[in-house]
Amino acid sequence: MPKGRIEVLEEKCKSCGLCVDACPNKVLKISDRINSKGYRPAEQYKDGCVACKMCAMMCPDVAIEVYRIES
Repeated sequence: MPKGRIEVLEEKCKSCGLCVDACPNKVLKISDRINSKGYRPAEQYKDGCVACKMCAMMCPDVAIEVYRIES
């Protein structure tokens, strides 16, 4: 199974949570940190990302980049 990781562009994220709901492996959550606009950005908080890109496709703010990790 492929491995991946995401990078959230924190200043673009508005904490809508659509990415969290879309993730089939439930590796995302809304952070406790607050960005400069007052939102709590999403973050990958555990391993298990398979680089399916569902989170990025659901993001209305184009705030998620997905990377596949080659072993």
